[in-house]
Amino acid sequence: MRRFFLLLLLVVAVRETTAKVFFDEWFVNRSLRLDYVFSGDSVNQHIALDEIVSLPYWAGRHNNLDSLALFGNGQIYVRDAETDILIYATSFSTLFQEWQHTPEAATKVKSFENCFMVPMPKRPVRIRVELADSRQRVTASLTTLVDPADILIRKTDHCRVQPHSYVLRSGNMARCVDLAIVAEGYRADQMNVFQEDVRRFCNELFAHEPYAHLKDRFNVIAVASPSRDEGASIPSQKVWRETALGASFDTFYSERYLTTLHVKRLNDVLTGIPFDQVVVLVNSNKYGGGGIYNLYMLASAHHEKSLPVCVHEFGHSFAGLADEYDYGDGTDYYHKDVEPWEKNITTLKDFKSKWADMVEEGTPLPTPKSRDKKVRNTRVGLFEGAGYMEKGVFRPVQDCRMRVNDVPAFCPVCQRATEQMIKFLTE
Repeated sequence: MRRFFLLLLLVVAVRETTAKVFFDEWFVNRSLRLDYVFSGDSVNQHIALDEIVSLPYWAGRHNNLDSLALFGNGQIYVRDAETDILIYATSFSTLFQEWQHTPEAATKVKSFENCFMVPMPKRPVRIRVELADSRQRVTASLTTLVDPADILIRKTDHCRVQPHSYVLRSGNMARCVDLAIVAEGYRADQMNVFQEDVRRFCNELFAHEPYAHLKDRFNVIAVASPSRDEGASIPSQKVWRETALGASFDTFYSERYLTTLHVKRLNDVLTGIPFDQVVVLVNSNKYGGGGIYNLYMLASAHHEKSLPVCVHEFGHSFAGLADEYDYGDGTDYYHKDVEPWEKNITTLKDFKSKWADMVEEGTPLPTPKSRDKKVRNTRVGLFEGAGYMEKGVFRPVQDCRMRVNDVPAFCPVCQRATEQMIKFLTE
């Protein structure tokens, strides 16, 4: 009897992990926006649910619903409340978890807004959000029972929709990456400048592989959200501006780190517009930007290096690519006994899961640097120094767009990782 019971449990487990989750069986074509507040200090993490919002579109994927493209620094799991079947999963990174590594977090407690989208379930579900530390261990979690019939879920069907237009329309939102490009720090009389900046960004992004040959899997929407003031705040210069999204340089006291902490305001601006990826262009000529996986990419539009910065930061926010440079200061962001979840760096803990198959036979590992510019972006090996660390973390090539901005292309490993993400979201 016990053997039969164990066999039954095994069959149920195998069924859950192998049975395909069909969108129309579990969801309707709407979105739930889950607003959370993450708070704590350098060692503590707390999660609180702020609000749940119902949106009139679901622009995300219709396949691979119960799978994670990447582990991320956090995950969301949606399970049917009655059967406990996993019906949707996604991952993310946050500004809060970045802040926890700053000196300020050792002496202060702060909170950060976060908004996540999941498809609207047909029946009650349990939604679990998890935060993980640098060792990929879950350090905080919150599970919420959500009934789609709950009268306190705020509906937005009749809310004011920001003026927007399609710059690129390749197909149905279910089969495309729906990229919303949002104006920040553009006055109402500067929207012609914003539209030109959107075109410049698109021309630059789709000139890079794999975006170039997969351009027909993208829809691009320009969202003309006007600001009272031009540009962004610069606290180090005592400059404070009133803008649509409250973008600011000097994030975490880093002069070039340009972000917005007002994530709910950003998502309110996008209400009624189908999107699953966000780019924010800031009407500024000051160098800066930032990209957080599955949150947003935000960068100034008018510095001479703005376009290369935008493409680099989009590598973070869209494909979950890691920075491949190091600070040279003994920084310890990764651990040699834990393989990073980002696909373009490795600690060698599980190199076979990364780009070992792309290294040509006879390539020395670790790989010495070359003076030949022709191979610095294409020769795949193991180059030490990545993920902000001088030692113990390796990158695929000597130079890549995830390392320096003046390299003309992403390396073969970053291209493959990005193509895998595009196909995960659209196939």
